Amino acid sequence: MSASAVVPHTNHAIPAAWPTPLLQTRAIARLNSVTKRYGQVTALDSFSLSLHAGEVVALLGPNGAGKTTAVRLLLGLISPNAGSVRVLGRDPRDSDARTRIGAMLQVSRVPEMLRVREHIDLFRSYYPQPLPFAEVVRAAKLEGIEDKLFGKLSGGQKQRTLFGMALCGNPDLIFLDEPTVGMDIESRRALWDQVRALSAAGKTVLLTTHYLEEADMLASRVVVINKGKVVCEGTPAEIKHQVSGRRIRCITQLDPDFLRALPTVSDVQQDREAVIVMAERPEQVVRAMLERDATLHGLEISAAALEDAFLALTSEAAHA
Repeated sequence: MSASAVVPHTNHAIPAAWPTPLLQTRAIARLNSVTKRYGQVTALDSFSLSLHAGEVVALLGPNGAGKTTAVRLLLGLISPNAGSVRVLGRDPRDSDARTRIGAMLQVSRVPEMLRVREHIDLFRSYYPQPLPFAEVVRAAKLEGIEDKLFGKLSGGQKQRTLFGMALCGNPDLIFLDEPTVGMDIESRRALWDQVRALSAAGKTVLLTTHYLEEADMLASRVVVINKGKVVCEGTPAEIKHQVSGRRIRCITQLDPDFLRALPTVSDVQQDREAVIVMAERPEQVVRAMLERDATLHGLEISAAALEDAFLALTSEAAHA
């Protein structure tokens, strides 16, 4: 794992059922030169991805980039047209591989008339060595809602239940697809702590999310894909360094085309009522803006965020 990986919170206890992490360099899962087509549409094009023990890998890309296809291949739900897929040294459809995988996917059909504890008990029954019920409840922060019907839960509570179900088999490899959708800030950060604990225990996590802050906070490695190909790969810091300059955010009446023409400006994006300007020399740009717009306000200058890098990289790929 990269030396710049996110360091787990040392004050967060690792469940006793999770083993002490082992130093491993072999790939836990691998897509090797995979191509997957749906009719005339190529979802993945000679795409390769390796996941290693203890990593949290964020797979990022715009809608239709191929993220879901990659996850479905690793889960053994579909087969590639070319290339190979291996999970824990096996075909992902192998039963031995399946019992060591957990997945939290965006699903629409979860029986709403089952109680939380019934969902957890049912999923635990699918695995030969499941995580104890109490550990699942504690890890997913389900205390107090165990006897509630799934259909009566809030959006955030449903997400926490799905996260608990993904942990039931005490898996070595966990897929988390948009895990914090609908969660409040407290619940989101609690789930982040659990992902860090999973990584500290040697588990491998593949995360797909539209919350770029989430990827920045959790991932030891980020893989950006677009149109079925890898655009960029590295630590969050390395990805952010792909974007030169700094970030100016403010509310201004100036035309975006005027801003793009200013010296050292590399990108201009609208952010609700504000505008975000990427520039090598932000002070020079701000002076020029203030000279022409005395009403400019809400000014913030910061280093480039992962979101800025993501937008720049996927935009470049789209026009390549």
